[in-house]
Amino acid sequence: MLRNRLFILYALFFALAACGDLTDTGGHVSGDNSAKPVHLKKVSYADLPGWRDDDARYALAAFRNTCKAKIQYVGRVVPDKYLLEEKCQVMPAPSADNATVRAWFESHFQPYKIADESGKTKGVFTGYYSPTIAASRKQGGAYSEPLMGVPTDGRNFKGVDKKTIVQNRIGNVLYWAHPVDVQNIQIQGSGMLRLEDGTLVKLNFAAVNDLPFKSIGDQLIKRGIRPPEGYSAAAVWKYLKTQPALAREVIDNNPRYVYFKESPEHAVVGKLGTPLSKIRSIAVDDTIYTVGLPMFVDTYLSDNRKFQRLMVAQDTGSAIRGFVRADIFFGTGEDAEAYASPQYSNGEMYILMPKEYQYVKPTW
Repeated sequence: MLRNRLFILYALFFALAACGDLTDTGGHVSGDNSAKPVHLKKVSYADLPGWRDDDARYALAAFRNTCKAKIQYVGRVVPDKYLLEEKCQVMPAPSADNATVRAWFESHFQPYKIADESGKTKGVFTGYYSPTIAASRKQGGAYSEPLMGVPTDGRNFKGVDKKTIVQNRIGNVLYWAHPVDVQNIQIQGSGMLRLEDGTLVKLNFAAVNDLPFKSIGDQLIKRGIRPPEGYSAAAVWKYLKTQPALAREVIDNNPRYVYFKESPEHAVVGKLGTPLSKIRSIAVDDTIYTVGLPMFVDTYLSDNRKFQRLMVAQDTGSAIRGFVRADIFFGTGEDAEAYASPQYSNGEMYILMPKEYQYVKPTW
């Protein structure tokens, strides 16, 4: 599920070398070491900071969703399809204790420390969440902007900018909301609508127009505009609601448009088509990684607390690019927003691959 979740002050860009699909016609990765990247360094579990302090049971619960998904074995870091499926067949029971689960990961997966193209192991960790916004079934008042599903009348939306899509209603109108709230839910990629009668409706990502995302926060900075409460996502949204003309302009300047689909389930669904797990799912660069693999993250939260946890890569995002780059899913609602909006930290990342799969020695 591609999302444009970037409200940070700085952007991180990685130069990615082109690389073909590493799978053969059967989806099985061969043992040709020449096809494997040199960005991974084999390490031990003792090298993972805080490994033994983490409760791996929560990561295993998230990994179960990987095993229910139809995984696309593409990218530059690709596990052997049959080895990964084998791991799914021998997982510990849901009732297993932490020691048993930790031992299972240690027995079945080999950790590798990740470096970027220049050999640096430090990268950026941001956060995202699923907001709840006020919405209506009818247009009127503050509810002036449509939340739309993919057009079913044959009209093209790929490469068509947001302003044109909205003005010409290129899509099926699902609900109406405040323009600023619509921009928020589009950036996050999913969200909950609270209708006027109290009904809750879940919207998940459906499609995108394939145009680049232009940060709202960066636009304000370039104009020399600083919201009274700073540049966090929450502060920016609050400020823009008091400046409707400015809001309309900067929103329209972001050409990317996200379409939604209504979901009967209230869970937040990621790229794999399965539910995301609060502070156990991360979004990664799917041009590099096969989505679905366990990863260990060593970074800090916005309140400076250490964040050292076994996560599962189960989502993607248009702003999430690079080997050492991840977006932490913090859950839903205001509490999740309080952590996700200011999240911007440096840290290191490790990937856990099926133990029998061998990589060449890295060059760093």
